[in-house]
Amino acid sequence: MTLDLHTRTLPAGDAAALAAADVLRGGGLIGFPTETVYGLGADAAAPAAVARLYAAKGRPSFNPLIAHVANLDAARKIARFDSRASALAAAFWPGPLTLVLPKAEECTVCDLATAGLDSVAVRIPAHPVAQAILRAFGGAVVAPSANRSGHVSPTTAAHVRADLDGRIDLIVDGGAVDVGVESTIVSCLGAPALLRPGGVPREAIERLLGCALADPSPAAAGEHAPLAPGMLASHYAPRAQVRLDAGEVRPGEALLAFGPAALPGAETACATRNLSPAADLTEAAANLFGFLRELDAGGARVIAVMPIPPHGLGEAINDRLRRAAAPRD
Repeated sequence: MTLDLHTRTLPAGDAAALAAADVLRGGGLIGFPTETVYGLGADAAAPAAVARLYAAKGRPSFNPLIAHVANLDAARKIARFDSRASALAAAFWPGPLTLVLPKAEECTVCDLATAGLDSVAVRIPAHPVAQAILRAFGGAVVAPSANRSGHVSPTTAAHVRADLDGRIDLIVDGGAVDVGVESTIVSCLGAPALLRPGGVPREAIERLLGCALADPSPAAAGEHAPLAPGMLASHYAPRAQVRLDAGEVRPGEALLAFGPAALPGAETACATRNLSPAADLTEAAANLFGFLRELDAGGARVIAVMPIPPHGLGEAINDRLRRAAAPRD
């Protein structure tokens, strides 16, 4: 790990992109913004760098990582695309969609990053800072969310520093992210299957494909060898207990609200954050992880969460909240 007491932070720009590329080439770790959340980047081809990444996050080594690339030509060097995968890439890349595809023969993503699977998860991020870093580096960068494993995902550079200061080499500060939840993950290893809801709604993908997305098989979603990131049952977990679909606020609870309506007992909440007073799911997604962090930092033992509609980005928001509320050791 880095020997510095504090991790260097640079404002986004040409100099930061070049510095980030140098860190990656040297086997180091960077925190950088994508349109979804801040990523923790390492050279996808370097097993030692990926091992450092797992250590920095405390991430289970059986959870595969997403390889981020600058363009479709780079994606085709590491993965094989059929007609459906090509259509999804044309429609949603750059953007918050990850495709799980068969590895190409010349795939340079190391086995540690793919958890030994014959498939690879790949996406092209839309964020200009991420694009600049990938172009400067010239290779694939694995980049899970830039937080300790199981903690709430980061949507600002300050969130990255709070979790990883002194554990990584560089943070590139590009301001708050736009989407606020991780990428949607679709497997194209057979019939297209939704492995993780995220920044591209299921409905948009199904409209393009002209068919419903299958749900992952039990083996794909299993605790011991998940096919894609973000598929562990307890994930994105604050220290506080999370109580979902709350119809009232109980004494001593913090409140994560949604929409203009007030819950009974809301006036007694020890702290309140409203994901979107206007009940806008896009706004709610962007605020989700930041507000969870703020409520958790306030010391409440329980966070009561108002119901969130399940459609559109609400599917991804509810997925994250269910993982935050899952029992954990």
